[in-house]
Amino acid sequence: MIQLPKIVPSPSVDPIRNCPQCGSPLSLGALFCPQCHALIHSEELLRLSTAAKVSEEQNDPAQARETWLRALSLLPRNTSQAQWIRDHLATLPASPAVPQKEKHPWASKLGPLAPVAIFLAKSKAFIYAIFKLKFLFSLGAFVALYWALYGLRFGVGFALLILLHEMGHYLDIRRRGLPADMPVFLPGLGAYVRWEALGVSRQTRAAVSLAGPLAGLIGAAVCAALYFRSGYGLWAALGRSSAVLNVLNLTPVWILDGGQAAGALVKYERIILLVACLLIWLVAGQGIFFLVAAGVTYRLFTKDFPPLSSRPTLIYYLSLLGAFGALLHFLPA
Repeated sequence: MIQLPKIVPSPSVDPIRNCPQCGSPLSLGALFCPQCHALIHSEELLRLSTAAKVSEEQNDPAQARETWLRALSLLPRNTSQAQWIRDHLATLPASPAVPQKEKHPWASKLGPLAPVAIFLAKSKAFIYAIFKLKFLFSLGAFVALYWALYGLRFGVGFALLILLHEMGHYLDIRRRGLPADMPVFLPGLGAYVRWEALGVSRQTRAAVSLAGPLAGLIGAAVCAALYFRSGYGLWAALGRSSAVLNVLNLTPVWILDGGQAAGALVKYERIILLVACLLIWLVAGQGIFFLVAAGVTYRLFTKDFPPLSSRPTLIYYLSLLGAFGALLHFLPA
């Protein structure tokens, strides 16, 4: 089980001169942007709230209280978040609860098996934690479905490529110090990684969304390399299937990865993305890129444009589409 590290808040936060959301200049010590009304320290607040929750789970109310107070100092006094923290602080105990010694009156009736029974009773939290890892069981069901549909080799390989895609999201989230659950698989539908994106900038959400297709690209490229080296058709089938699904996931609509990524692009960047999709469609001859282009066209009229452009997100997005286009062009169908 992955355990979140205990995060100790820093004694001070470096002053922020410009709003991380809209780029407007800020006065010294500002807690929110007067232009877009975004919280200035949103990502720091997310980290602090995560650290406070971890301290509470570890039965350390003193550390939790200190962390919540640090978060409170970064919030405007009249916000709902600040009021929630003040109310929550009132519920925290003054000191950690003293655990009572467990009694096992039934142990004497079990004779020589008593030590084993007591060990299992004390390990119930560990056993519960194992069963709580839904990704293990959902992954097993996922593998079983595609094994039954397409055979052992393709079914297992396909499931592992989907796992690689989801782990791309998970690892990118965790390296940013944000909390995330291990992937959960929905047999026949796909998979997802649940994480707390509250207060995270559009650029960060876009990067996390594109990290999955990047991992998928690596997996598809490895399969392509193995195919060109061995001539074994299974590798081509796996590489092409992975590439098609990842391109489909880059369509900027609904809850797909492309939907979050396009949210960080201004109108002219989306137009560039549209032109690139049409060019890849014409050059590579892959109709799925026309579907992506249709999604980009839709996002030109949704009026959800960010206040600032994000050239890194555009380059990231275009690079993935171009690489997948090359793979699909050279891999046999």
